[in-house]
Amino acid sequence: MESLTGKQKRYLRSLGQRLHAEIAVGKTGVSETLRAHLDRLLDERELAKVRLGEGTTGGDRRRAAEELAAGVGAFCAGVVGRTALLYKPNESLPIEKRILLG
Repeated sequence: MESLTGKQKRYLRSLGQRLHAEIAVGKTGVSETLRAHLDRLLDERELAKVRLGEGTTGGDRRRAAEELAAGVGAFCAGVVGRTALLYKPNESLPIEKRILLG
């Protein structure tokens, strides 16, 4: 999959409504530990909410979310305010735990 369609992004955002942001990017930016934690979270769930701090790359949160997604091999499903939603498909998960995009 090269990119997500608009319909797929809308579906992922609807799933993300009930998630809480478990990852927070602070003033120091993206560390290797944060990236590893995000990668592990995406491997377990395929979908993660990330809270982007005020100082994130000069205020361009959309670009910061895209860079973070690219760093872990994920897709950015959307950015609303200071919250980004990242999706990374994991074929090794059982089918009942996977997010199936049409």
